[in-house]
Amino acid sequence: MHVVSVAKIELSRIPFFGWSMIAGGHFFVDRSNHKKAMRSIEQARISMKKNPRSIFLFPEGTRSLNGKVGRFKKGGLKLAIDLGVPIVPIGIIGTNQFQSNLRRGLNIGSLELNIGKPIQTKKIKEEELPSFVEDLREKVILLKAKDVDQKN
Repeated sequence: MHVVSVAKIELSRIPFFGWSMIAGGHFFVDRSNHKKAMRSIEQARISMKKNPRSIFLFPEGTRSLNGKVGRFKKGGLKLAIDLGVPIVPIGIIGTNQFQSNLRRGLNIGSLELNIGKPIQTKKIKEEELPSFVEDLREKVILLKAKDVDQKN
């Protein structure tokens, strides 16, 4: 299975890592320019129609330094709805321990992924997008909370 991601454009500039993402056909979004970002999403939609594959999205658009789930952006989720592909919510626990904005480098640690059930998108209408995005966010929050439930 071929999996690509939608990532911030800054990642494409990292030697070797960014180069491998470019070679692998990942999609990059310039978050500082809304028009360019929307153009990137449109190019991703066209590419996905020509060559279907799975996309790994981070709808928050950035990592959480405190482990809490932030507000979801609509662009990548709208892409999935436009393509009529299922969305699989995943709660990733432990990412905030790996890197902070205050220093460079990575820390050693472990991640836990709690994977939810696929959500079909073929019947979701444009006007339902805001409530869908919030419902999906709530599902991810519940998946992340499973870690807390298992430790208590």
